[in-house]
Amino acid sequence: MNKKVAFYTLGCKLNYSETSSIGRLFTQAGFDTVDFTDTPNVYVINTCSVTENADKKCKKIVKEALKISPNAFITIVGCYAQLKPKEIAEIPGVDMVLGAAEKFQLVDHITDLTKRPKAIVYNQPVSEANQFIPSYSIGDRTRTFLKVQDGCDYSCTFCTIPLARGSSRSDSIENVIAQAKDIAASGVKEIVLTGVNLGDFGIREGKREDRFFDLVKALDGVEGIDRIRISSIEPNLLSDEIIEFVSTSKRFVPHFHIPLQSGSDKILGLMRRRYKRELYASRVAKIKQVMPDCCIGVDVIVGFPGETREDFIDTYNFLNDLDVSYLHVFTYSERENTPAAEMSGTVPGSTRVDRSKMLHILSDKKRRAFYETQLNKAEEVLFEGDIKDGFMHGFTRNYVKVKVKYDPVLVNEIRTVHLTKISPDGDVEITESEEILVH
Repeated sequence: MNKKVAFYTLGCKLNYSETSSIGRLFTQAGFDTVDFTDTPNVYVINTCSVTENADKKCKKIVKEALKISPNAFITIVGCYAQLKPKEIAEIPGVDMVLGAAEKFQLVDHITDLTKRPKAIVYNQPVSEANQFIPSYSIGDRTRTFLKVQDGCDYSCTFCTIPLARGSSRSDSIENVIAQAKDIAASGVKEIVLTGVNLGDFGIREGKREDRFFDLVKALDGVEGIDRIRISSIEPNLLSDEIIEFVSTSKRFVPHFHIPLQSGSDKILGLMRRRYKRELYASRVAKIKQVMPDCCIGVDVIVGFPGETREDFIDTYNFLNDLDVSYLHVFTYSERENTPAAEMSGTVPGSTRVDRSKMLHILSDKKRRAFYETQLNKAEEVLFEGDIKDGFMHGFTRNYVKVKVKYDPVLVNEIRTVHLTKISPDGDVEITESEEILVH
């Protein structure tokens, strides 16, 4: 019988890189990777537990998997599996649960694909997840997510990630460079650097060996990669030297995603963030000084305990005045074993929803305003293989989403196009008569 495995990934880019690496282990063990609906023998669900919705999604995915392939062996890994293994084991149909220290040994644990009356749990304390396991995604997207750092030593009061992934640890620069060269040889044109606390790169076996800036400089010399994109990086770890280096780099692109979480210094203090909004504003100003066309994304949480209407308006006005390009808005949800869950000043659920809607509207306005500054410019676009209503999409170096009529020749190709107008769905279009130039 052919052994078939299907994967479903919830959460961050880091999870996608790890799912892809686990998938390669299954391939080496003789499994074929198939689509979710192709009646696999094994389902692997890689979970997130940043919000309550992620937990609910996991349960729903298990239910849908059993509808498609009732006899499939279902395994759950990821942050939710580390935090609440017993809860997951009670989900009907789940056969195995693996924590943070065990997930990369998943293939070794699957010796019998027979459905089990009760799930087996392999879950050591998160302190045992003290080794860095390299991961990168390949083959499932035009861009590759390359994991270079894991875990976090910060103690933000709302966050479960240190409980789910352990302390900060990193790969060596030499290993990252070797992986980047392998990725380049595969034909991938863009690498996205990922980590839990990416700017904290450089800790190995509890000691700081390198800095993130050292890694950036080393990667800039890797031949065969057109673009390197930095994913989320804390504002207190985004130094002037990194910003200035990116501004002159041919490979590192002008795009930063910088978590803010709140524009109120009071709320930032309650969250135990390691900066105040003045520092955040200075980071944005520095970026725009040396890279006026740089795209800047922002994470922000609404409804944190103690957030009054005045605190939220403070955040809204701060973001409205800030020269940023889009927002990722998170509605605060209580997470067990976090200090924030015990704080007073709970914000009603309906108020959280209303505040989220306001910031989503602001984000749309910010994105459109940024896109309008990019019109009538010639930009290089890396096209992806998606098809929707006869169109395909790609991204400029500074993360403007561009749509053109689908052409299979363009997949994973970089072309110079003239950005002419914003479509009704918010993407940027080029004129149909325009010839797409060869890179």
